[in-house]
Amino acid sequence: MPRPTAAQVLYGSAAVVASTIAMLLLSQTRTGLGVAVITTAALALGLLVALTAAAPRRRGRHAAPAGAGADAGSGAGGVTEVTPAAAPSDTAAAARVPEPRTAAAEQPVHH
Repeated sequence: MPRPTAAQVLYGSAAVVASTIAMLLLSQTRTGLGVAVITTAALALGLLVALTAAAPRRRGRHAAPAGAGADAGSGAGGVTEVTPAAAPSDTAAAARVPEPRTAAAEQPVHH
């Protein structure tokens, strides 16, 4: 299981603290059971926020390349070439543009 990023820890902790304070103030509970229910709900919410808010996005192995439209499979043999819409004007920007890769060049990543 991968370790949480700093952003995930920060977002989750902030969600726990903020939701606990808000629920305690809004419910005005004073019983131990009420406080326990609210803290449990706040921890669950913080876990949900931590897992979804800053989770790294990964593209699937067979995902369509960026910029490919709905007709991605209409080319010869189901392969289409993706070209940039406009070429960069300066060489510094051109150096940052990655070269298009074919599906054969991609290797599966095992974590």
